[in-house]
Amino acid sequence: MSEVEETFEAFVRARSVSLVRTAYLLTGDRGHAEDLVQEVLGRMHHKWRSIEPPEAYARRALVHQATSRWRWRSRRPREQEWTPVDNELAGAEDPAESIADKDVMARALAQLPPRQRAVIALRYLDDLTLGETAAVLGCSVGTVKSHGFRGLERLRELIQPDGESTSNLESSR
Repeated sequence: MSEVEETFEAFVRARSVSLVRTAYLLTGDRGHAEDLVQEVLGRMHHKWRSIEPPEAYARRALVHQATSRWRWRSRRPREQEWTPVDNELAGAEDPAESIADKDVMARALAQLPPRQRAVIALRYLDDLTLGETAAVLGCSVGTVKSHGFRGLERLRELIQPDGESTSNLESSR
């Protein structure tokens, strides 16, 4: 195996879980998220030598590909329930509460516009700076700030302080 192949495989092993998590927040469906990551990694493999830095490139490609899917389809496909992986629950005191919290958040994120969802996923899940998020999305820092502010405000509206979902979330079930 060549050095290029080895570095690509190492990248996939190290970052694929994080990329699937980001794609899930962008799509709202685990199956679509996995497909999206597979498409992006397939495209990256062909031009691996020229990609720098690969993680930022992958995030940007995920956002662009997810946006293209939303535009391409006249309506979004029916979303499936998210089933957490067992190791994600390791160390959680009450697995049922953890699952419920993640479900409420996933439903709330699914109601955000695509750009707001992308900013929230990149800034708060992937822990990117304002500048890094702007670079991934190809927009200004001010745009990232406004999408982030509006997205967080909308999430607060959708999720009550006690962690229970609002009627908007209940009706989406």
